[in-house]
Amino acid sequence: MCIAVIGGMDRLQKHYLSEAKKFGIKLAIFSKMKAGMAASIQHVDAVVIFTNKVSHNARNEAMAAAKNNNIPVFMFHSCGLCTLRECFHCLQGNQHN
Repeated sequence: MCIAVIGGMDRLQKHYLSEAKKFGIKLAIFSKMKAGMAASIQHVDAVVIFTNKVSHNARNEAMAAAKNNNIPVFMFHSCGLCTLRECFHCLQGNQHN
């Protein structure tokens, strides 16, 4: 499973990646708006947007890419590691259904 994380804090990126590895999840992290972000998002299984640490342009581009490719989007105000971990648990629970 591959998840795109939009927003968040740069200093937490290594922790996001470490936590994802524990769950067997590959992360594509976009803490800032980057060229080609939409093209990268279209190949992921889910998008997580941390709404308190993301630009409007990055959020809008991620939402449009997800909508165009029928990718589920999860939005959280907090960008902490516990929030991401809870999202991973939720996604793994949905895989078994």
